[in-house]
Amino acid sequence: MRRGDPLRLPGLLLLLVLAGCGPDADSAVEVAAGQGSAKPAYGDTYIEALQGNISGLIPNVLSDGPSFEVASLMYNGLVKYDKDLNLAGELAESWQYSRDCLDLTLNLRRNVRWHDGQPFTAADVIFTYETMINPKTPTAYGGDFKAVESVEAVDQYTVHVRYKHPSAKALQSWSVWMLPKHLLETAAGEGKLREAPQNRTNPVGTGPYLFKEWRSGEKVVLVANPSYFEGRPYISRVVYRIIPSSATTFLELKAKGVDGAKLTALQFKRQTEYPAFRKAYVKYQYAANVYVYLGMNLRDPRFADRRVRQAFAHAINKREIIDGVRLGLAREATGPYKPGTWQYNPNVHQYPYDPAKAASLLAEAGWNEKNSDGILLKNGQPFKFDLLSAQGSDEGRKVAEIIQASLKDIGVQVEIRVIEWAALLKEYIKKRNFEAVILAWGITPDPDQYDIWHSSKTSPDELNRIGYANPVVDELLEKGRGTCIEADRKKYYDRLQEVLADDQPIVFLYFRDGLPVVSSRVRGIVPSPIGINYNFNEWFVPLSLHRYTAG
Repeated sequence: MRRGDPLRLPGLLLLLVLAGCGPDADSAVEVAAGQGSAKPAYGDTYIEALQGNISGLIPNVLSDGPSFEVASLMYNGLVKYDKDLNLAGELAESWQYSRDCLDLTLNLRRNVRWHDGQPFTAADVIFTYETMINPKTPTAYGGDFKAVESVEAVDQYTVHVRYKHPSAKALQSWSVWMLPKHLLETAAGEGKLREAPQNRTNPVGTGPYLFKEWRSGEKVVLVANPSYFEGRPYISRVVYRIIPSSATTFLELKAKGVDGAKLTALQFKRQTEYPAFRKAYVKYQYAANVYVYLGMNLRDPRFADRRVRQAFAHAINKREIIDGVRLGLAREATGPYKPGTWQYNPNVHQYPYDPAKAASLLAEAGWNEKNSDGILLKNGQPFKFDLLSAQGSDEGRKVAEIIQASLKDIGVQVEIRVIEWAALLKEYIKKRNFEAVILAWGITPDPDQYDIWHSSKTSPDELNRIGYANPVVDELLEKGRGTCIEADRKKYYDRLQEVLADDQPIVFLYFRDGLPVVSSRVRGIVPSPIGINYNFNEWFVPLSLHRYTAG
């Protein structure tokens, strides 16, 4: 997959800015039929709207969606998910996995070169592995390799991995982005990858595009890699314009200032159904692997009480949010797995909209008095908190407003604070400097969510940013990733969803649809279960429709 689709990410779960991404299949089929069969041509520039600024250029030590979207065109893993959600070779052309799930041999492609011309070899694979497990490396994703006993180079293009015990993610873990040993060995050894020049101005990967320019808060420019092992991409230049506002992005679409963007539900259903827009752009819709949630800092004594979180779940009308904000383009979330997938458990505790039940739970938790303003009190302190949302996200703001109104009805005062995305991530989320926040998680097809829910993953560079800790959940996560038998994993993850539903460490709101739009000049787009970006290096603009220079 390309350009930041969560399924392209290396076996990890990705923190995303809440944006108007969305889904549905019928329009995708309709579009595919209208793409035509014009002959591919090299050249042209593709301009994509990016809602948040990137935080760096070495994705292994980052955790935000915009950075991953850009990095996914510059780096490769050994494997990736294909359009049908199956693991396929990328830098590895084949592999052998022993029947006891303990030995994995990876056969590398022999025609891959780093962007600086150096060959990609087994030494780079071992270096990447050692970097990911180095305690000095500020990464959230080293846990994927905990089951590894040893990694060795059989020869320059063959890597053998021995596992301590069967591991469900043995193969998927090698979708992690490969890093160049010859450039990063010193910085990695010192635990300073974020300070390395390659994280700011000179990243070197093996991917279809090379880094050209980054103007913080303005744009990131990539150019086609003429030596890419799968062939030079047809589109010669990709420009990510950083446009924090979805409203501004829509104005740019109408002015043809961008070629691609993610629409809000309102834009998708009501603001783009006119002839000029339908002629200029093609809309796509698919069930995205992204869920939106209300997160609370569980180190706060108020939110540490499970009854308070359960009360909030009952107080929030998810259907109102789905219909009012997403215009129906979403599915209610009961946990961190998408409905309709093999790991989804529909038989968990539900939280129907019930303000009376919410008030009862809060009273049980000691919030049973009110002040003159109708705000609940406990030990004389009013129940009020700040709810953070990302700047420029109409969806996030509207969700926050509905939650604010819903909680006011049960005596809880919420103040909404809108913060620029990069600052929200760096100064508030990573530092645990928040009371509550509206965010979204992008998930992979594999059900392992160790990095989000395990109690060991709460340090500043990890992803359990709400501070959740439950020994039962820890055990289920460990067992779920410690077997390669799907039936056993299903049992563990079904139970995991039951525990999370009871605990409500976050209030799961909805899985939204992905709603990308692409200029009708662009051809070669084939919608699939994972969206449209998986084959970006095959997209092209027919010569007769070239509009931008590719210099």
